[in-house]
Amino acid sequence: MKKLIVVAVIAMSSLSCQSLSQRRAVELFNGEDLTGWHVDVPKMDKDPEAKSPFIVRDGMLVSKGTPGGHLITDAVYENYRLEVQYRFAAKPGNCGVLVHASTPRALYGMFPKSIEVQMLTKNAGDFWCIVEDITVPDMEKRRGPKAEWGITEGKRRRIVNLTDGSENPVGEWNTMIVECVDKSVMVWVNDDFVNHGYDCTASKGQIAVQAEGCEVEFRKLTLTPITKLTAVM
Repeated sequence: MKKLIVVAVIAMSSLSCQSLSQRRAVELFNGEDLTGWHVDVPKMDKDPEAKSPFIVRDGMLVSKGTPGGHLITDAVYENYRLEVQYRFAAKPGNCGVLVHASTPRALYGMFPKSIEVQMLTKNAGDFWCIVEDITVPDMEKRRGPKAEWGITEGKRRRIVNLTDGSENPVGEWNTMIVECVDKSVMVWVNDDFVNHGYDCTASKGQIAVQAEGCEVEFRKLTLTPITKLTAVM
């Protein structure tokens, strides 16, 4: 007898980053320039002396931290595995990778509508809801009182991750994996499964990195499309 077996993403920490079939990888950063990206830094609108905080140095993408803003892909992506290799070379700092980004400057006149995967030192893998929302297990434990939840200014938008201690010391490279499939987002930091959200209010969008007060270096931003499998046995 033939049975139709549908392989789907399951919210389990035992899933590997190879949970679904993958097509050819795309290097979002080419190591030479910012082709495929655009800068959105509000200060640059009014201050002709302001310079972009995003540069290429020694083959790395560098976010210098100030002025605050975002480097955003020109293209929109869905169903993918994103590998990010980054480090705070000199001191602990703050940054983030934004997935499903869309409307620019939707929060505080700065942040695009998105789900942020946090890279703040000792908090890598937290979710921040930026005019989009996502659900995780133990929501009240990890987000606070339900009455205070929200996706705009003044609301509880942070959802803490599942583990501490996954990051390497300052100066060493970290690898963050973000898998976005349909309305699910899963995150690994240095092979530790650190977060999983589902029922996200977006399933596609641009990808962005932040300038948020501290210099951070990126040596790899690789996106691999994911194809869900349907097999007949």
